[in-house]
Amino acid sequence: MARERSRSAAAPTDDWLAAVGAATAAACHTPADLLGEYLAMLADAAIHGRRPDPWQRDAVRELGRRAAEQGVDAGRAVDLYLSAAWRLWRELPAVARSSDPEKVRAAAEAVLRVLDDAVGILVDGHQSQRREMIRREETLRAAFVDDLLRGDADVSALVERAAPFGIDLGKAHAVALIAPCEADHSLDNAAIALERVVVERFGDREVLVAAKDGRVIAVVPATTSDFDTGSALHQGLERRRVPGRWRIATGRAFTGAYGVARSYEEARDALEYADRLNLNSDVINARDLLVYRVLGRDQAAIVDLVRDVLEPLTHARGGAEVPLETLHQYFAAGGVAMEAARRLHVSVRTVTYRLTRIAQLTGFSVSDPDQRFILHTAVLGARLLEWPATPLQSDS
Repeated sequence: MARERSRSAAAPTDDWLAAVGAATAAACHTPADLLGEYLAMLADAAIHGRRPDPWQRDAVRELGRRAAEQGVDAGRAVDLYLSAAWRLWRELPAVARSSDPEKVRAAAEAVLRVLDDAVGILVDGHQSQRREMIRREETLRAAFVDDLLRGDADVSALVERAAPFGIDLGKAHAVALIAPCEADHSLDNAAIALERVVVERFGDREVLVAAKDGRVIAVVPATTSDFDTGSALHQGLERRRVPGRWRIATGRAFTGAYGVARSYEEARDALEYADRLNLNSDVINARDLLVYRVLGRDQAAIVDLVRDVLEPLTHARGGAEVPLETLHQYFAAGGVAMEAARRLHVSVRTVTYRLTRIAQLTGFSVSDPDQRFILHTAVLGARLLEWPATPLQSDS
């Protein structure tokens, strides 16, 4: 009944209220339907001193939610309501003429009370809807990221689900994984900073940033160099002064939905190998560790290789650690004994003596190309297996 009385009281003003609403919406470039019965509420307050009914207040809250759904930000919605109020006040004398200052003051106070209440309720509805939309989007994003990185979801459905996130799975993408080197650093802060870095570097299309399993995942468009991608992201984190040390691993770029999953797998393995190999670099490229992925696919074969080729080094004075490190630095130095000596902080003569002793113990010499390749592969396998610190698996 109260709703009917309010409608009948505002009925004589419908035409000029509609004109005010249309002019306001045009000036603010905002849909007129977001005003609802707000102008009638203001007119009722100015002419009759009437306060809005509960259902009218609820309607304004729904208009705030609708504004959020339509992509109208809270500032524009508030501007619409403020502009509508002063435009309505300017037209009021045509409806309620009065020379009594007290009546004008009372009308103004009534309008301002309604305006204040309506704007607060409008913003509350807008923020409530935005929070709900964000929660819904985060849920959809998390599910999409899980399916995308798993690589076994329905491809056609995945392509459709990728569109709202600005991802065209017909193009090539690479995956970068960002992991904290210490456990006490905030992943949320890093994710926010990284998202800004990614947008600055690649734009807001074809990118996706999400947190997963204690790491931040960035899906970015293919570039000419994976190294450039990892370095750019790491420099961005440093530029934004994100606390802590972060390691970034990038997979190679591939096309299609399965390509994203493949790049993610490479980046994930690169992080794992970098940890196991105690690499010092904060930027890891999967292509640089492909040999470890190859070795790691046949655990039994690499164990046999290390056992047959390198286990005799355990008979060296002091154990296998020193000759194994000598081989590692020798190969890292490109087979140059002088550079290996510099890295090991020993004399060149010491390096050549150790290499000779290694050949005597193992039967494999670095001077023979075929034997050097076998030794190098065995050394890589030993690092992968963390041998000799970790015992080799038994044959049984």
